[in-house]
Amino acid sequence: MDSLALKAFMAVAEQGSFSRAADKLFLTQPAVSKRIVKLEGQLKTRLFDRIGRNVSLTVAGQHLLPKAKVILEAMEDTADELTNLSGRVGGQLRIATSHHISLHRLPAPLRRFIELYPQVELDIQFAESEVIYEGLLQGHWQLGLITLNPEPHPQLEQQAIWQDKMQFVAAPDHTLSQQTSVDLSQLSSFPALLSKTNTFTRGIVEESFAHQQLALKVAMSTNNLDTIRMMVSIGMGWSILPETLINQDIKVINTVSKPIIRQLGCAWHQQRSLSNAAKAFLELLHNT
Repeated sequence: MDSLALKAFMAVAEQGSFSRAADKLFLTQPAVSKRIVKLEGQLKTRLFDRIGRNVSLTVAGQHLLPKAKVILEAMEDTADELTNLSGRVGGQLRIATSHHISLHRLPAPLRRFIELYPQVELDIQFAESEVIYEGLLQGHWQLGLITLNPEPHPQLEQQAIWQDKMQFVAAPDHTLSQQTSVDLSQLSSFPALLSKTNTFTRGIVEESFAHQQLALKVAMSTNNLDTIRMMVSIGMGWSILPETLINQDIKVINTVSKPIIRQLGCAWHQQRSLSNAAKAFLELLHNT
């Protein structure tokens, strides 16, 4: 078994589709199919049932899946350890980042990293912080740039890089925007536009209101903060957004409540060996 065939197998298993796996691996569908056929030939067993457009794991495929993850992680960790011995900053660095961080925090340090370490092959994927968090637990990425979990998993290491100060906002002509001072009880009586339930950001906001035994009147939930900002600007309700997203279309509500701050930063699995590239990237983030 070679790593390319195992990666193809993992991609098809996770995506449930040869075409989506090909897109993820930046390959053609025939190339992915060829690698799967080769792997099935080596193992002398069928790994997938292909019925029409549906692809599902066979019993043998289900047995191989967790072992394939362990094999690939061990190969990657071994390569990182050998590279670390040489002191060279190179190889592949697989990271995942939230859309908000990629747009508002990452451009400058990422540009600097590329300038300093052109020999590093960057593999960057974009997803919601909670999705990345679960992916890190499963060993999908070396580093995740996310909204940090206020209650971190014991197997994950977290380092805060940025503090994201959140502001209560509403449309300029909203009733709340016209008042000189607003408390959380007043906010709770108006419709709110917030991130979806079970997100780290939503949890931080809910905890602030629950501390005063207040319930939120949520009119809409979405994890796209730009969409929330647009909905706020047309008067559909109030929200709480990072200062980096506030523009002339919305107005900060003057509140007497304690500021809400979420921590943004980097997370990784404690059992993964950080490569020289990952260590250099972390150091650069802290110094930018």
